[in-house]
Amino acid sequence: MTQSNWKVGLPLALITAFMWALLPIALKGLLDNISATTATWYRFVGAAVLAGGYYGWSRQLNLRQLFGRALLPFTLCAVTGLLTNYLTYATGLNFITAGAAQIVIQLAPLMLLVSSVLWLGEHFSPRQWLGVAMVAAGLPLFFNQRLPELASGANADYLLGLGFIVIAAVGWAVYGFFQKKILSRATPQDLLVLIYLAGTLCFLPMAEPLSVVNLDWLGWALLVFLTANTLIAYGAFSKALACWEASRVSATLALVPLMTLALGALIGILWPGYIEVEPLNWISWLGAAAVVCGSLFAAIGKGR
Repeated sequence: MTQSNWKVGLPLALITAFMWALLPIALKGLLDNISATTATWYRFVGAAVLAGGYYGWSRQLNLRQLFGRALLPFTLCAVTGLLTNYLTYATGLNFITAGAAQIVIQLAPLMLLVSSVLWLGEHFSPRQWLGVAMVAAGLPLFFNQRLPELASGANADYLLGLGFIVIAAVGWAVYGFFQKKILSRATPQDLLVLIYLAGTLCFLPMAEPLSVVNLDWLGWALLVFLTANTLIAYGAFSKALACWEASRVSATLALVPLMTLALGALIGILWPGYIEVEPLNWISWLGAAAVVCGSLFAAIGKGR
């Protein structure tokens, strides 16, 4: 049983939440200077070099088992799912705000839960069904100010961006579903390092690596941050789970969308020209709170 130590687990979970909250804000700022594919490629390159080098040097990698006859179909699906998630999320940020992207991406864990019920025989508690209903009700409340233009098709670019984020959520759910199949026979670092390597190779033909030479100091800082973000966030996340209850870690991470909205609003005040901020009224904040609480209820299941 995991020994609970909130003095270690809470700071680590907050680091993870803060890194994930800043991710779309930093990525949104970088996409003004380089393409989504190029930014995604650099993220995979950095993760492949750092994670692959560390686990390879410490001899904790065994990628061969992922290509065995029993695991290969699951491996291909998991790799395709996460590559799709990374690319479509970054592409969607070209058209919508960071806060809106974080709200819509909350569909990903719900899709994973529903797929687990349908195909893995897992069971939903009444509280989890309540969580699904709260997310479904919270999304239109959050976008209440944009609903007329979305319904009429007047803002096609924003609608396109929402579509990309929904595809990103589906990709993550596919990855999470097949990861469950894989992790009974392989380690998480094996699958993640393989995904980083696959992303480096798959996105290279579509990327423009030399375009970064035109970045200013802020662009380089954002690129370095995004490259390190995945490793830092997932490292803190895994360590938090090792010393604190998973339900409490989930409760902390459910705050990520609200943190993104708050940080985006603060940056909009201090630095008005940096990124577009989602227009929010009290109904939008109510919808965001419903999505966050619904995600929390769905994630923690029967736990406290």
